[in-house]
Amino acid sequence: MFEGSTVALVTPFRDGKVDEKAMGDLVEFHLAKGTDALLPCGCTGEAATLDHEEQIRTIQVVIEAAAGKVPVLAGTGSNSTREAIHLTGKARKLGADAALLISPYYNKPTQEGIYLHYKAVAEAVDIPVVLYNVPSRTGKSIEPETVARLSEIANIVAIKEASGSVDQSSAIAGLCDIIILSGDDSLTLPLMSVGARGVVSVAANVVPDRVAAMTRAWLDGDPEQARKIHYELLGLFKALFIETNPIPVKTTLAEMGMIAGEFRLPLCPMSEANRGKLLSVIRKYKLTS
Repeated sequence: MFEGSTVALVTPFRDGKVDEKAMGDLVEFHLAKGTDALLPCGCTGEAATLDHEEQIRTIQVVIEAAAGKVPVLAGTGSNSTREAIHLTGKARKLGADAALLISPYYNKPTQEGIYLHYKAVAEAVDIPVVLYNVPSRTGKSIEPETVARLSEIANIVAIKEASGSVDQSSAIAGLCDIIILSGDDSLTLPLMSVGARGVVSVAANVVPDRVAAMTRAWLDGDPEQARKIHYELLGLFKALFIETNPIPVKTTLAEMGMIAGEFRLPLCPMSEANRGKLLSVIRKYKLTS
């Protein structure tokens, strides 16, 4: 379950509400295009702006649309351990295959606090847990030694590594055998070269078949093909982060006619200058309707 291309799904909105039909259509798109697993309600899914009822319902919509055809990794993290336990328990009852938990943000806990947070959730809910290290959003990195400690807990099985550091993943791989998934599209191939098994991808929202093909090529022992796709997609990987994620990728999906181009504050539409740059890139990839 924890290899290949997992898409970090956007959450489509229409008239201020989660667009459940568009969400279901996105799942069907990924089932048809070879995505290996689905992640609703991560950072790309604007989970920080969803209330708990919306978050739980969005996870349910994705699980029902996936219908067991691919695994669903539910985003259930919070900076509050009690909230994370609550959301993770709800996701498990709905049938999620695993839970992705972001490292606690804003409170900036010590490494011991980070360890105790994840340990509490993993022990409270019997579900495979994927750690999520994204210090650019949380203000604190999960140090490799802390990851190694957490890997000793039976149901903590993987980490989404979005520190932007190949050295970080190398250090983790040297300390323990936890599964590593890239959290940065442009670093997927470099991280796979040091032991990562795949990616939790933003770009897979718009080019799911190509991201899946890249990871599959590497896993199947065809590094030349994997490198070819990496260089083919590198310009897109960069363009999708010219403003805060998920603004560019949702703008691209709107241009593809797949969702309404709607955000929830504090996220907002792209600046005209950056929108022009993005459109120039996605036209080259034939990603406009």
